[in-house]
Amino acid sequence: MPDERRFPSLASIRAFEAAARHRSFARAAQELATTAASVSYHVRRLEQQIGVALFRRDPHRVVLTEAGELVAQEAIAAFAALRASFTRAAELDESQLRLTTLPSLGTSWLTPRLGRYRARHPTVAVELELSAEAQDLGAGGFDAAIRNGHGRWPGLSTVRLWPSLFLPLCAPALLPALGGLADPERGEVPLLGRPDWWHLWYRALGRQSGPPAQRFGTRLSAEYLDVAAAVAGHGVAIASPLLFGDELAAGRLVPAHELVASDGRAFWLACPTARRNSAKLANFRDWLVDEAAQTATAGRDFIARAVVVEI
Repeated sequence: MPDERRFPSLASIRAFEAAARHRSFARAAQELATTAASVSYHVRRLEQQIGVALFRRDPHRVVLTEAGELVAQEAIAAFAALRASFTRAAELDESQLRLTTLPSLGTSWLTPRLGRYRARHPTVAVELELSAEAQDLGAGGFDAAIRNGHGRWPGLSTVRLWPSLFLPLCAPALLPALGGLADPERGEVPLLGRPDWWHLWYRALGRQSGPPAQRFGTRLSAEYLDVAAAVAGHGVAIASPLLFGDELAAGRLVPAHELVASDGRAFWLACPTARRNSAKLANFRDWLVDEAAQTATAGRDFIARAVVVEI
């Protein structure tokens, strides 16, 4: 069993360090949010544990003994180093921004723009994780997420970025072959993208049934892959004209039909409510809202034409 004299309580050591630094039990008590009597008790207990008097108690003041001066130097230095380590840890946390988002948004929209954020905040290192599944922001692994949904997630503060839109997109060379796109049963050009999104789009068009399985081309795991295949001329993809606005602006893709559909959801920046006012999150939120506003402005015609279909 360890000798208790060698292991004074941390509360007693903390009280002694504050009292030694301030040369006052009263001022130490103010710092520790306690009473002078409590500080005196803990110091007395420490003295009893180590068997050495650390303070000489005069009627109106306390004075460190020779042994007390020796211990005080080490204790003050140790607590100063500990406080500095906490400060460095806080600074390190503010210098790292850990984000998680959907693969297509992260690959096609966010990553090409992050250079502008880094130019504005060069001291912040960004870590970006892509996941189709929503990650638990309460677990501490991520500071914020860009999610798709209705923006109501318990414990999270959210900011709306832009609506979810669905529009058939294709390479310009394929347009002449897409005259029958409005009929889900017709068409020789393969369809790319999620069948449920195509069903949603056809419902917005007034069709009760979606395209049959044989109309689909290569099945790919993410929206940005479907769009890459569409750019290559392998079919017509159902995708967001906002998310892939750069491809439209560059002429690599064109709308294959004028109808824009929406499921009523949107993209949101989400972060833990308790941390929403941290400096790094506030700065990132301001930057991201500006970028999202530019995207929404560029795609305002698509947004205005959107037909919302409840799912």
